[in-house]
Amino acid sequence: MSFRQVSEITRRELRGFFDQPTAYVLAVAFLGLGLYLAFRSLFAMSYATLRPFFDLLPWLLVVFVPAVAMKSLAEERRGRTLEWLLAQPLTETEIVLGKFAGNWLFVMITVAGTLPMALGVLMASEADPGIMLAQYLGAALLAAQMIAIGIWASSITRNQITAFILGATICLVLVLLGSPVVQIGLPPGLGNLAAQLSVISHFENIARGVVDLRDLLYFASTCGLFLLLAVASLGRERLSHAGDAYRRLRLGTGVIALAVVLLNLLGGYVRGRVDLTRDNLFTLSAGSRDMLGGLDDMVNLTLFTSDDLPPEIQLRVRDVRDLVADMAGASNGMLAVRTVNPDDGDEEAGEATSMGIVQIEFNVLRDDELQVKRGYFGLSVTYADEQETIPVIDRADDLEFRLVSAIARMTAERQPRLAFARGFDAKEAFQYGAFRQSVADRYSITTVELEPDSASPPPSVPDSIDVLVVAAPARPLSDGAVDAIRAYLDQGGAALLLLERHLFNPQSPTIMPVTTGLEDLLADYGVTASGDIVFDMASAERVQMRQGIFTVVREYPLWPVAFRGDDHPTNRDLGNATFGWAAPFTWEEGDSAVTALWTTTESGGTRPPGMMADPSFPIGATQDEVAAQTLAVAIDASAGAGDGRIIAVGDSDFLEDQFAQANSQNLIFAANAIDWLAQDEALIAIRSKDRTPPTLAFESDGGRNALKWGSLLGVPAVFALFGVARVTRRGPRAQR
Repeated sequence: MSFRQVSEITRRELRGFFDQPTAYVLAVAFLGLGLYLAFRSLFAMSYATLRPFFDLLPWLLVVFVPAVAMKSLAEERRGRTLEWLLAQPLTETEIVLGKFAGNWLFVMITVAGTLPMALGVLMASEADPGIMLAQYLGAALLAAQMIAIGIWASSITRNQITAFILGATICLVLVLLGSPVVQIGLPPGLGNLAAQLSVISHFENIARGVVDLRDLLYFASTCGLFLLLAVASLGRERLSHAGDAYRRLRLGTGVIALAVVLLNLLGGYVRGRVDLTRDNLFTLSAGSRDMLGGLDDMVNLTLFTSDDLPPEIQLRVRDVRDLVADMAGASNGMLAVRTVNPDDGDEEAGEATSMGIVQIEFNVLRDDELQVKRGYFGLSVTYADEQETIPVIDRADDLEFRLVSAIARMTAERQPRLAFARGFDAKEAFQYGAFRQSVADRYSITTVELEPDSASPPPSVPDSIDVLVVAAPARPLSDGAVDAIRAYLDQGGAALLLLERHLFNPQSPTIMPVTTGLEDLLADYGVTASGDIVFDMASAERVQMRQGIFTVVREYPLWPVAFRGDDHPTNRDLGNATFGWAAPFTWEEGDSAVTALWTTTESGGTRPPGMMADPSFPIGATQDEVAAQTLAVAIDASAGAGDGRIIAVGDSDFLEDQFAQANSQNLIFAANAIDWLAQDEALIAIRSKDRTPPTLAFESDGGRNALKWGSLLGVPAVFALFGVARVTRRGPRAQR
């Protein structure tokens, strides 16, 4: 095979696309429809991700690619130039590969029309470029597979419409095999096999940022198969259908096709992947490896999974299997992993039940009606006489943290103590249900009385407390209480201070000032806690409001969605946190002991308390009034003149269930803060593996509109203008 011949055919094929107006019509239609639908979802969700476009891509390519490839060989056959082409010193393989490469390059040039959207999202946010790279890699592989199908369909007919219908049908079948509509009508075992042959599961895995060897094998083998079929279709033109060579060609092609199918059905046993995500979201963390590598006694992990689980959770099953295998490999033999199928017999089912594993139910279609089927998907970790059970693995993104933290807790010699301050109407642990649940497995939660009665000794914080939490005192702390906290910190203690400087009155609705008594304590460390209210005009939480019979969703600037400030273990790998009616912090510039953790955008600002808090009430900020505001700080007194650690947050609402459920990164930050204060940072990197895309925030509407209309109208217009210029110039040249 000559690569020079292949490249010559590729150039000829690609030139043919750019010389025909039909190609530009297809490209403009593809980009116009794809970008329009993508931007609708992108701005509605306000997430910095290209998933809205790439979720649509398989369905768009089902039509676009067969339309592009339908003329590749069918036109040669119809115009009787195929015989001339085969008479040249070219092999069938060179012809097919050249046309394949030309078609693929044209499709990828068209897909590259979405790059301005990707660059705009990257510039306006902290989106993960590794995930975007993987998404375009997945698009290239998907396009290659569908082009190979289109080339084969074009090789067996002289009619372009027939080639289009055949190619589009096969592409659509490969997409639909993984859809719930098809899967629910198949037996679970057959459905899982069909899902392994489907485009969707393999493409979605790559599009989330993981290049898995199993997915590469799928795309490479199916693409190679259809290219081989196209070569065989051309090869039969030179062979007698009654000869041995023709029979050998058919037999060999059939054997290879069967081998490709079997290879993909058995490909689940192949392991190996490259994690392209910026924070290695799908790779075992260094903290996990250190903890597992330091085990000095055997820990047992049993994974209970049925064979006939529905296809929609098969990707999760694969992630879990890969994770526990990686953990076992990092443990130096101290983590024993065992897989049990409870459906194999009563003994296995009894073991699952005894460990607290419960059955999950899912629907299958039998005898023209939906029926309920049951299966198992859970795990159990045991160490000595302790056991940690996950009855149903409902998600895999936090499983590494749950498993490693459970193992760390079971093997730890002492459980650290986390104390909430009581008195002065401060909030206690039970008022932060989600937060308490997130730290209760690693910390012993207790209380410390800072407002004792007159007959009791003065307040103090015991040295046995690892972390003290003072949460939103509504009355000023007494001098004795502040002195007790100060003495605790001077002895090397650590405190999480949640300052609630404002009281919201829903009847007015107005925001009134509150003095906590912690302001003087922070002033000792050079930090000023202002009583103003922070707003952000560019990045704010959305709230629902009733207006008559309608529900209106609007941004509420007094609930800013803040972004990471300076790099710190507590906010590392996190994208944003949501606060409500928060107060800002200021300090002397250059103070190395103070680190800004969360800040607003440059469109942030402050207003004095007493203002109207209705979301429909305009802030009315001018350009001179806005600047970035700091909402949380970390103080490491050992870096200055003193001792102890403090994290101060100008809001306590962010940790209440309403905010924590709306933005899970609030909880992650708070849990990270507790670990940093307790000087136990091993699990912070694991917990911070948040796969939620960062917020897409624009400094102004001009930036938002420039991205939208520049991509939606500008890119298709460039294709159209280039096509008009090239095609009109080609006409006079052709006449000469």
